[in-house]
Amino acid sequence: MRRWTALPVALALVGLGSAVMPAAAATGTAAAAAVQCDSGWGSLDKAGRAGTDAYRYMTGIRTGTHPCFDRMVVDVPGSSPADPVAYRIDYRDSPIGTTTDDRLIPVAGGKVLNIVIGAHTTDADWNTTYPLRTGERLPGLDLTGYPTFVEARGGGSHAGETQIGLGVRARLPYRVLQLDGRLVIDVAHSWGATG
Repeated sequence: MRRWTALPVALALVGLGSAVMPAAAATGTAAAAAVQCDSGWGSLDKAGRAGTDAYRYMTGIRTGTHPCFDRMVVDVPGSSPADPVAYRIDYRDSPIGTTTDDRLIPVAGGKVLNIVIGAHTTDADWNTTYPLRTGERLPGLDLTGYPTFVEARGGGSHAGETQIGLGVRARLPYRVLQLDGRLVIDVAHSWGATG
């Protein structure tokens, strides 16, 4: 498991000394600035189309927590902002129905983000690239102590799509970013201007 953490602004400013401002003032001001969060992302369904018909597969999923949001990163080699991977994401109640059969998968949390990504869990030669198992927790992820994320379970992989149930504390704003080689899903810790 990999957790990303940002160095608090207060510590960075205090480390610079009183040449910037007194330590007490730096701590109060910087701490307030550190929690200013842009959560105008909304919680409605989001979708993105594939850039090409290229065979896509995922190689990993990791998570991290930041001052304003929790982040899930799905590694999809060859994808980029110019050549994105397809996705559909919407909020559901638990249990979620799988895209591969009629199974219902319970996912802990107040709400579940139903994530469907246009990528296989095997390469073109049928070698496993990500060991997702339907109904089981995603391998290698420990979401203990996350402000928003509660649990992540596999919903199956079939016909070029992979489903993930991401349990979150409540229906909260989220955004989706397509970066080089990865799809990023950020879920805010709260609604409003501060987090």
